[in-house]
Amino acid sequence: MKKIALPLLLLGMACTAQVKKGKLVWEENFNGKTLDEKVWNFELGNGCPNICGWGNSERETYTKNNHRVENGHLVITAKKEGELYTSTRITTAGKKEFKYGYMEARAKIATGQGIWPAFWMLGGNIGKVSWPAAGEIDILEYVGKDPGMVYTTLHTPSNHAGDALSKKTPFDKIEEGFHTYAINWTKDAITFYVDDKEVYTYAPEIKNAGTWPFNQPFYFIVNMAVGGNFGGPEVDDSIFPQEYVVDYIRVYSN
Repeated sequence: MKKIALPLLLLGMACTAQVKKGKLVWEENFNGKTLDEKVWNFELGNGCPNICGWGNSERETYTKNNHRVENGHLVITAKKEGELYTSTRITTAGKKEFKYGYMEARAKIATGQGIWPAFWMLGGNIGKVSWPAAGEIDILEYVGKDPGMVYTTLHTPSNHAGDALSKKTPFDKIEEGFHTYAINWTKDAITFYVDDKEVYTYAPEIKNAGTWPFNQPFYFIVNMAVGGNFGGPEVDDSIFPQEYVVDYIRVYSN
C-alpha cells in the first residue's frame, strides 16, 4: 500500500483451490479491551515530513483515537472532523515478523467513495534498504470507488508502483459481512486467497534481489486510508463515519 499500482489487471473470477494450513504459529483475536502494544505499534500523523501523504497523496491523519477493541474485534473508524480526515494505522514492525507461512485475516470492509481499507505486509529491513527494495505484500486492498472488487498486489524492486504485480478480482457481495483474505507464502511462490479461493500466484523462475525480496521476515500493517492516488482522489464526505472491522489475524506454518 505504500505506493499502489495504477494500471491493474482484471483476470476473471477466482478459482476454487484446496487451502492447506499447517500448525498455528501466531494469532491475534482482539479479545482484550485495548490493543496489546507489546505486539502493535501506532503510526501517527499524515506522514510528514519524511513521506507526506504516506507516499500516495492520502488525505487522512492517523491517530490513536480512531479505533476500539470490543467483542473480539478491532474496529478502525474513518471520520471527517472539520476539514480533517482521521483514521488509525497499526503495525507489528519489530514485534511480530514472519518469514513464510499461511497468513490470514477475517475482516469486514468499509465502503464508499474515497475509502481504502487494507491488510498488508512490508519487509522488516525497510528501515535499512527503503521501499521498494524491502518488498511489499498487499493481501487485501479495497477501494470504495470500485465496488465488488478485491485487489491483491506485490511490489518488488523490478515491479512496483504503476508496474506492480497485481490482480483485481470480482467478488459478489464482498461488501456484505465478513470475508477471509490470505496468502500462502513459501520460498518458491506467494499465492493469494479470498474466502479460501485462489485468486493470484506469483512464482518467478529467476529469483534475485529485483524479483524476490520475499526471503526475509515481514511485518503486518492494518489501516484504512482516505483518498489518495488509489483510493481517491475524490472523497464523498457523506459516507463518514466508516468502520473497518477485523475479527482475527492468524499465521500458520506451511
